[in-house]
Amino acid sequence: MGRLTIRTVEMHTGGEPVRIVVDGYPTLEGDTILAKRRFARENHDGIRRMLMFEPRGHADMYGVIPVEPDHPEADLAVLFIHNEGYSTMCGHATIALGRWAVDTGVVEAREPETAVAIQVPAVLVRATVEVTGGVTGRTRFEGVPAFVAASGVEVNVPGHGATTVDVAYGGAFYAFAPASAFGLDVRRSPVRDLVDAAWAVTTAVGDAVPLEHPDDPDLGFLYGTILTDGADEWSENPTANICVFADRQVDRSPTGSGVTARIAIQYARGLIGLGIERAFESIVGSVFTGKALRETTVGEHPAVVVEVAGTARYTGRCEFFLEEGDELAAFLVR
Repeated sequence: MGRLTIRTVEMHTGGEPVRIVVDGYPTLEGDTILAKRRFARENHDGIRRMLMFEPRGHADMYGVIPVEPDHPEADLAVLFIHNEGYSTMCGHATIALGRWAVDTGVVEAREPETAVAIQVPAVLVRATVEVTGGVTGRTRFEGVPAFVAASGVEVNVPGHGATTVDVAYGGAFYAFAPASAFGLDVRRSPVRDLVDAAWAVTTAVGDAVPLEHPDDPDLGFLYGTILTDGADEWSENPTANICVFADRQVDRSPTGSGVTARIAIQYARGLIGLGIERAFESIVGSVFTGKALRETTVGEHPAVVVEVAGTARYTGRCEFFLEEGDELAAFLVR
């Protein structure tokens, strides 16, 4: 019926979609996961666009491509895809993958918790899935070592002038600024206004702040900007943020890698201690929790290992076709 057929399992974590490819994607060449990521980008990017773009997806779709792991301790390995390309780390997808791996038998279920080791382009991520009566539930994971790359940097944001931002790594580099710096509120302002402000920050920081990860040059790029409610002092109440990443893509979840990076900032400032859990709220009201577990280093950077937790849900299964000669195989209307 179609020249190419791709089958997927559909999930969401905190409202953010996770489209997991389960059949039909070509085998990727490369000895390492980063080599496979480069091979996918250079040879099969049309499949990414097919799955993420309209008419099968939308500008804010997110997906996962399982690949052969090269880490000896990994239960599975994955690439992450979105509207612009290929992420190096994704917390919300990791939460979904943990549950999916247990439910599909990739990892044998054990009660009350099942450990799942997931190799992603940034690192080996260790997730733990709650299992009760054979039913999987909440998932937590230890993220990559997170660190502050630049603190209190002043950049010239187009349309807004001089603005102070932080840049931190939590599996990807993000710029952080309070939404109030742009006269906005992450819980009440129109999403389009928040996206415009965040994108302006991404543009400014990308031009002004050089980024380098000590472990691999493929990790040294600014992934997006997270606007916060400014509530970085510890509180029992959730602190809200919105993440705008890739090509103006809006995360519906609190953003697992973003929570990881934000805790690194709070810890570096002495606003949160080890083992102290905080709640982070997204623009749709979903909540992840996070806490700094222990100190470490990344190159010369003081860093912390952060645990993030959330819940993923199934939404369906899909079988997508790409017919020969389809002139509208992949497009976006914004």
